[in-house]
Amino acid sequence: MELRNMTHPNLVMFDVDAQSKEQVIRQLISKIKKQGFVESEDAFLEAVLKREEQSPTGMERGLAIPHGKSSTVKEAVFAAARLKTPLADWESIDPNNKVQLVFMIAIPESEAGTTHLKVLSTLSTNLMRDDYLEGLMAAESPEEFLNRLDVEEKPEAPAEIEFTKTVVAITACATGIAHTYMSAEALEKAGSELGVRVLVEKQGANGIEDELTADVIKNADAVIFATDIAPKRLDRFAGKAYVQTRVAEPLRKGKEIIQKAINNPDGVVEQGDEDESPTTSSNGGGFFKDMVQAVMTGISYMIPVIVAGGLMMGIAKLGAMPFGLVNELADPKYATHSNELFVILHHLDKLGGLIFKFMYPIFAAFVAYSLADRVGLVAGFIGGAFAGGLHYTFWNNPEGIPSGFLGALILGLAAGYIARFLNQKIQLNKNLAAMKPMFIIPAVSILSIFFLNFYIVDPLFGGLNAVLRNWIEAAQGTGDVVLASIIASATAFDLGGPINKAAGAIAIGLAADEVYPLTARVLAIVIPPIGLGLAVIIDKYIVGRRVFPADLRITGNTSLLLGFLAISEGAIPFMLRNPLITIPINIIGAILGASTAVLLGAVQWLPLPAIWGWPLVENLWAYLLGLVVGAGFIAFANIFIRFAILKKKERQA
Repeated sequence: MELRNMTHPNLVMFDVDAQSKEQVIRQLISKIKKQGFVESEDAFLEAVLKREEQSPTGMERGLAIPHGKSSTVKEAVFAAARLKTPLADWESIDPNNKVQLVFMIAIPESEAGTTHLKVLSTLSTNLMRDDYLEGLMAAESPEEFLNRLDVEEKPEAPAEIEFTKTVVAITACATGIAHTYMSAEALEKAGSELGVRVLVEKQGANGIEDELTADVIKNADAVIFATDIAPKRLDRFAGKAYVQTRVAEPLRKGKEIIQKAINNPDGVVEQGDEDESPTTSSNGGGFFKDMVQAVMTGISYMIPVIVAGGLMMGIAKLGAMPFGLVNELADPKYATHSNELFVILHHLDKLGGLIFKFMYPIFAAFVAYSLADRVGLVAGFIGGAFAGGLHYTFWNNPEGIPSGFLGALILGLAAGYIARFLNQKIQLNKNLAAMKPMFIIPAVSILSIFFLNFYIVDPLFGGLNAVLRNWIEAAQGTGDVVLASIIASATAFDLGGPINKAAGAIAIGLAADEVYPLTARVLAIVIPPIGLGLAVIIDKYIVGRRVFPADLRITGNTSLLLGFLAISEGAIPFMLRNPLITIPINIIGAILGASTAVLLGAVQWLPLPAIWGWPLVENLWAYLLGLVVGAGFIAFANIFIRFAILKKKERQA
């Protein structure tokens, strides 16, 4: 693709004076509008800003590539701006990136997934070439800038390289756009400098590109998985030495990664017979990386479940709000009500609750899938169902206390490692090979998960939850602040899990008997999700350090919205990614917020934690101040601690 054919000299601007990302974007969109490529400037701006919320468009080395697709765009085009003063607060893949060159890509809705990906991939790979970016920055006129866009490297240079080894690679990032291509280009360039032929398959938003053939893989000496998500079709690499790393690492350590793949790999990709799923056999040092990637994969698949469940419940509660039925919507009488609207809202609310029940099974299933591929899915799903307490329905034990998110994490990881171990160690005759993935592995892994849950996970974490519930009950005679702190900490502990529900049952019982109001309970429901959502916004627009990964930045926006609707589950992905950071901060923030409100005289007797219940609070100013204190603590504590961890990693790198 020739890049200059997709722009115009009037769309290239030099020495642009802008103080923020949005100012740059607005100026570029205005230029595109004046050239007649978009019909509505406001509509396209909305599309671009919406895309900015999903993941960083700032890259490395002073570059940013914002983009958007919209029906208001008449023809695919891009504009470029060279800034007078670099912007340090543009959200970027490289935390230290200071943006000075910006490409704005406008794509018609009908070309989504085709044109814009081609432009992005071409730009990304070109910008990895020596002196390419420097040439664009040195251009003295728009025409010279355009001429330098499509400068190709001399073809004879690669022919002089005598390759001694061949390494194949897969690159894939969470969004599957720029970093996927830039990582691939970095590996190829590093390989050329080392005398190693590197062939890269990109698993991006446009599907699999430059797919590695069977012959190429067969003749390769090693394979590199530079991915932030589980690579597709891992079975092709059976028997190959491999290295697993993050997608951004080749941009900084391309040569080291290639040398490690050849000389000191993480392990060997193992594959049994035809229908078996692939596994990896580690030589050490890969256990933690496997586990982290598995948890990230589980979270990425769980987030849509949380969003869908929260959306259904939110629509139902907002629809019931004008009729004063928010707190009564779950009553079975509305399933057969004469008003059809109430029937629909009732079932939407129930649907949201049903979707939430699949949250832990989906999470644990894809944790196991990341570790063992499809042979781990079933056992992982069953483990997540155990963690969510679905088994108590069938065991006639409605009083059973499930293990919650910790159980889902442990059982999902266990299912993956057990299935992977079985896949590696069980060897069958060719004629019996199909029995292993279809019968033996599911049977043994599910039995293992059953016994692990029955004898360890349920007793340990269910018992812990029961102890906490008894502790809450025993605290009923203590002072207001002590009881508020206990109820708030239990409510914030597992964000809608068994401890949260136990605290809720006791708090509602106390309120029903007019013993103690629900102030601490309702505040502790909304403080964690609002606080974490606020942390993402502060980090993005004020701090500018990007201490949260791309998927959690998207989740943060959802968490903030769900927090105002009193759906605390929106913050669960933060808890699963970093439980040792998130849980203590959530608990402290909830205690601070609830205690502040109670001490200042806020009183809420009704179980209405969502925003529509706030007008019913006595001394609302105290209630809102407690909310600000708790959410503010969670927001700034998360930013401070995560920033310190980020700086430590940067120093180590």
